[in-house]
Amino acid sequence: MSPNYPHPWLAREGRPFVAASVIVAILLSALAFLSPVLGLWSIPAWIAVIFIVQFFRDPPRAIPPLPGSVLSPADGRIIKVEIAHDPFLDRDALKISVFMNVFNVHSNRAPVAGVVRSIWYHQGEFFNAALDKASERNESNALHIVTEKNEDVTCVQIAGLIARRILCYTGVGDTLKRGQRYGFIRFGSRVDVYLPPSAKPAVAIGQKVFATETILAFLED
Repeated sequence: MSPNYPHPWLAREGRPFVAASVIVAILLSALAFLSPVLGLWSIPAWIAVIFIVQFFRDPPRAIPPLPGSVLSPADGRIIKVEIAHDPFLDRDALKISVFMNVFNVHSNRAPVAGVVRSIWYHQGEFFNAALDKASERNESNALHIVTEKNEDVTCVQIAGLIARRILCYTGVGDTLKRGQRYGFIRFGSRVDVYLPPSAKPAVAIGQKVFATETILAFLED
């Protein structure tokens, strides 16, 4: 692991879930000494342990050095690349949406370097994050990041059908580095990025992307 990576491979958000699942699996395995039938329940329990561990993995990622590049804030699949209305800054913007399923890494990273100017939290509903209405009606947490070149970037964490917890570890006035870990969403979700309309997209709908390592777009020089 890179010495510059400040987080363990297993995200701290998952430790209680991993610990609880392992305890349950061990207890069910112990029942096999009393009854082989009861012991069979340990099989799905250990499968659940494997699933939970893979969900909360948080591997280090290499940051592309290309100037003006906007990094993917999440692992997943591109479901939107379009000119749309940014409801947070009330402007036209290039909108790129990344949908995360339960098998993706759910650690969120800063798409650009800059200062967090504003944060908006919306306590909404829990529709399937792949649906268009999820951007407007689901629970969400949006960051307004202003780059050194005074470019406005809005990065929105959106809860999904199963996700019930959005975690954000930055505040107004904080400075984020490109690729810096700033949040986490539990169990399936989406991240929308709104960029200046002059930004040039570097991804297409359906493309698989990785947080920090995949370039979503390039800001105008």
